[in-house]
Amino acid sequence: MKTENIEGLTLFEINLLIQQGGRFVMFPNIMSKLKSIYFVRPKEKIFKYALKHFFKNILNGWRDFPLRPFYISKSLFYLAIGGKDYTSKVLADLNRINPIYNPNLYCLQYV
Repeated sequence: MKTENIEGLTLFEINLLIQQGGRFVMFPNIMSKLKSIYFVRPKEKIFKYALKHFFKNILNGWRDFPLRPFYISKSLFYLAIGGKDYTSKVLADLNRINPIYNPNLYCLQYV
């Protein structure tokens, strides 16, 4: 899965923003397998991310006529609750794969 809106942030900055109220959310595309996880900052509106996925689900839901009400209602549900919270899972993955920075102190000294 692709994580959006964390470009240029270090793990320390992400942890600080999460302590202030930020979180990782996902709005599932009902018909497709491609899913994106968004990092929502503490005072940022989730509605702009949710609305995009809602319209995708409406357009894709028209293709399968018998299942259309199910897809649209499920999309409305995720729009109403603000998406699925994936903060703990993403943080666990980031902590697991975060490379430890060990600078070469010899190169940092003035010669």
